[in-house]
Amino acid sequence: MAYWLFKTEPSECSIDDFARAPHTPVVWEGVRNYQARNMLRDNVKKHDLVFIYHSSCKLIGIAGIAKVVREAYPDPSQFDSNSAYFDVKSAADKPRWVAVDLVFVEKLPTLLPLDKLKSSTKLNELPLVQKGSRLSVMPVTETQWQVILALD
Repeated sequence: MAYWLFKTEPSECSIDDFARAPHTPVVWEGVRNYQARNMLRDNVKKHDLVFIYHSSCKLIGIAGIAKVVREAYPDPSQFDSNSAYFDVKSAADKPRWVAVDLVFVEKLPTLLPLDKLKSSTKLNELPLVQKGSRLSVMPVTETQWQVILALD
């Protein structure tokens, strides 16, 4: 099992969306960065755990945990011309983008803000706290995972 951090805008997909239907898979779609796509496609596996990180909002930070229940498959939004994630260059026989399915595990009692993550010297190597890191999908080591859980 591996550990991940997925960034999301809560107006699109928040930990509360997962919690409302805890046993219903949520399609993690719309990743349009090649490096993040490659991690989803090549490294994210069934049963991996994921921190859900709220970004581009008033309260930024880790909001909860989800689990991967379906590995990478063609992102359906790339073919939907009504979707904000539509990609005219994607073809059904050669999709460019992938999605994974996640289910709710837990909501943290309080949001774990970025400042608190940055203040831990044990997390200096976490991509999220490094300058210029903008990926929406990033690996978290088991040690980093445990440090983050202990911060809560």
